[in-house]
Amino acid sequence: MRKSKNKKKILPRFVFSMAVILSLSAIGFSLNHDKKEKQPGILNEIETNLKTLENMTMVSQTREATVRRVMNIIDKYNRNMPSSIKYAIANEIYEMAIKFNNLNVDLICATITHESASSWNPKIVSNKGAMGLMQIMPETAKYLAAGENFHWNEAGKILFDPIRNIQLGSYYLSTLVEYYGIEGGLAAYNGGEKRAVMWLANNKAPGILWQETQRYVPAIIKLYNKYKN
Repeated sequence: MRKSKNKKKILPRFVFSMAVILSLSAIGFSLNHDKKEKQPGILNEIETNLKTLENMTMVSQTREATVRRVMNIIDKYNRNMPSSIKYAIANEIYEMAIKFNNLNVDLICATITHESASSWNPKIVSNKGAMGLMQIMPETAKYLAAGENFHWNEAGKILFDPIRNIQLGSYYLSTLVEYYGIEGGLAAYNGGEKRAVMWLANNKAPGILWQETQRYVPAIIKLYNKYKN
């Protein structure tokens, strides 16, 4: 009888001990399982971060290479321009090519080269009164400034500022290229939209554009192809 009583006491203890062991094993398995599940997530996050960093590095390298290339173009026409201004202009051209996806650095540079009479002089003025790198008339600039939310005060302060000039000129050229394509947009930029529309409607037939515009469009396209290549 005593043996039977001892067995009865031992059995519950044994069952309790086994239950504790099984519970601890289950908890351990659960923790290990969670770690295994979390590990791929952490690795994916690290991989994503590395790719983001790599992309940022590539963008930075592309920007710097493009800015240097534009600075080299400026050097051909205006060696006396201070390096800080040269860099600011080149960087702004890069920014405008990103902002307006129907423009690119080479087209903007070609337009500036021709418009500034190959001087890249931020304070150049034409005999008709067009001002700055992209040769914008004050009346047109005032209209463009409203579209770009610029505070307009004095034409000289805006148009002789190379950064503002490039921003307004790129905005204007992008709008025209959107409506009329590259050649039509250039024709409109130089000779007005009315003549450009007539020219395109007649399959770019000679004799419709102003003589200046007839020379202007192929001259910029030639520069554009030169800078691209």
